[in-house]
Amino acid sequence: MVSTSEDVRKASAEAEKRLDSHFVLCRQREDVYRVIKAFAVKGERIGPEATRFLQCLVKEFERNGVKLSQSKGKEMEKLKCHIDELNLKYLQNLNDFTKFLLLSEDELAGMPFEFLKDLEKAEGKLKVPLTSYHVTPILEHCKVGSTRKQVAVAYGQKGGKDNLAILENLVQLRHKFARLLGYANYADFAIEPRMPRTSRKVLEFLEEISEQLSDVANRELSILKDLKMKEEGNAHVGMEDLLYYIKRAEEFKVDLDIGEIKQYFPVSLVISGMLKMFQDLFALRFDETKDAEVWHDTVRVFSVWDASSSDLLGYFFLDIFAREGKYCHTCVVTLQNGCLCSNGTRKVPAAVLLSQCPKEFDGNSALLRFPEVVRLFHEFSHVVHHISNRVTFSKFSALRLEGDFAEIPSLLLENWCYESISLKMMSGFHQDITKSITSEACQSLKRRRDLFAGLKMKQEILLCLVDQIIHSSENVDIDNLIKELHPKVMLGIPLLEGTSPASCFPRIAIGDDAVCYSYIWSEVFAADLFVSKFKDDLLNQHAGLRFRNKVLAPGGSKDSLEIITDYLGREPSLQSFIQSRTRNSL
Repeated sequence: MVSTSEDVRKASAEAEKRLDSHFVLCRQREDVYRVIKAFAVKGERIGPEATRFLQCLVKEFERNGVKLSQSKGKEMEKLKCHIDELNLKYLQNLNDFTKFLLLSEDELAGMPFEFLKDLEKAEGKLKVPLTSYHVTPILEHCKVGSTRKQVAVAYGQKGGKDNLAILENLVQLRHKFARLLGYANYADFAIEPRMPRTSRKVLEFLEEISEQLSDVANRELSILKDLKMKEEGNAHVGMEDLLYYIKRAEEFKVDLDIGEIKQYFPVSLVISGMLKMFQDLFALRFDETKDAEVWHDTVRVFSVWDASSSDLLGYFFLDIFAREGKYCHTCVVTLQNGCLCSNGTRKVPAAVLLSQCPKEFDGNSALLRFPEVVRLFHEFSHVVHHISNRVTFSKFSALRLEGDFAEIPSLLLENWCYESISLKMMSGFHQDITKSITSEACQSLKRRRDLFAGLKMKQEILLCLVDQIIHSSENVDIDNLIKELHPKVMLGIPLLEGTSPASCFPRIAIGDDAVCYSYIWSEVFAADLFVSKFKDDLLNQHAGLRFRNKVLAPGGSKDSLEIITDYLGREPSLQSFIQSRTRNSL
């Protein structure tokens, strides 16, 4: 991921594959399972974390088919291979989609010159590839409604009937796989180790949020209808209109120049401000190690200490600058999990934050776009979560959590990127860093995030419901399901005729199958934590330290819902999320 040598990167990728294969085999060792299961059945008193560790191991073995007969075990392996093949075929069909449209400049009225100049010409028209890179700008900026519809329909056919058939086959194979292991359906299998535990709970959760957002989403839709009536002479808003008129409404309602905002986020200032904020909030001390051995001369290393006790908590590496051959996304990678060793000493956690920030050039500060600032802040929150854990078993280290819990602290801490007091700590005009971003600009960034939150969330909920229904029910006609569900969730807006969302939605096919709900779930819990504990005093170290000790430190050693309930002093609620999403949505 990070080496400048292609040979090293290839060797590393191959080693990772071999390790993954080894771990799969380890989880299928029947002899090891029998020993662990026998110890678990004895019921010896070993403490709550060790008990949880034992329970997790037993469940892990059983979910990997160790209790199956030899014939059923072979059947399960065949199903896995078939599912993997179809997953790859689904993605391959999307990657192989190379269709384009030929459109005139008049048909592309409203598009920026920078967009048009990069398009190839063919047959006297402009060649528009049907990629998200081209489609999204057209749906946001093109003034011609018929063009938006043409582009949306063509893009919505990506994957086509082939991918729809593949998905239907995948769903049936997943159900068969889950039933082999004793589950009623695939969704229950996928959700069992997560916070909701059952598919029924997820469906109730999604339906309740959708219902509570309906009033504000209807008001948002009325605004879009008024805008369309003024601009095009009719008030019928289709799916092809949403992005365009939301963008138009943002222009009226938010006074914000994104290009100008970027000038307030020099990379070095963002990083130093971010580090200071996390130290102050969580009572930590970061000491940079100047002579550490690293894989590239731009990598920085920090040791992390408890500010009051001076105990060493862990290490993190910042590898944030772009270079050839490096992994191209912002993410956190675990280098070492924290745990308590058999001799009583503690092995401290270590992690690396990877990104692709631009470098300083000719003495000019490299600048970050605001979404890049948020992304860095989000990912560094994972670093702090990992470093803060104080678990006994490395299995419970902070990045190895129940899927829905892993994102909650980072989504909570994203809120600091939208509040004036914290945003000013990591901003400054690149030519005079003493000149921080204005309070008005901070308010505009927050307002821009929240505008039309109801309609935006409704679109997400729709796809999450489709994912959950097809993976919890048998023999669902996926196309008909979407056609029926679409107007119910989207306030009467029908599915765009000729499109098939299920054929071009890779999250349902691979990666988030049956758990697409997870991000919304995490957002809801994060909003409750923020409003209840931090909103009125963002930099309160007492609150931050309590959060570190009660939520971050346990890692996965306790049930996630118990951790959050204990911290809040009550059951988590939807209301903070609904209120935060609707307060500034219009």
